[in-house]
Amino acid sequence: MKTLKEIKCGETVKVVKLHGVGAVKRRIMDMGITKGTEVFVRKVAPLGDPIEVTVRGYELSLRKADADMIEVE
Repeated sequence: MKTLKEIKCGETVKVVKLHGVGAVKRRIMDMGITKGTEVFVRKVAPLGDPIEVTVRGYELSLRKADADMIEVE
């Protein structure tokens, strides 16, 4: 499966699974990224960090490390 980190600009994907444990997983879920949520990748910074996405109608910036924990399809 792919992770959010591997998705190109302009693509919309669906969250399949969140990896990570404890506070890290809770923080990602608190941002609105949960199983079944659609995520649109708006921009990726020149060096790949951060990634700007649209989730549930608002813009969100994620670190590559956090985006790598989000499995998508």
